[in-house]
Amino acid sequence: MGFRVLIDGGGPGPGPHGLDVDEDGNGTVSDSRLYQLVRQPRKTSQTGPSRSRFLDSGVQAYVFTFG
Repeated sequence: MGFRVLIDGGGPGPGPHGLDVDEDGNGTVSDSRLYQLVRQPRKTSQTGPSRSRFLDSGVQAYVFTFG
């Protein structure tokens, strides 16, 4: 089941993409586990909104953590 993460309307790129997302923001849910979608250095502030979109039905998101 696929998902897409966008930052400022586009893929996160080489720096802030998480371990489970490629530079374009694409990822796949394969197990019931914690997925790292975005990672940013502490001193970097995000200037725009981030958005996660699930592309297939059947995915449930329970927790988002920031910090």
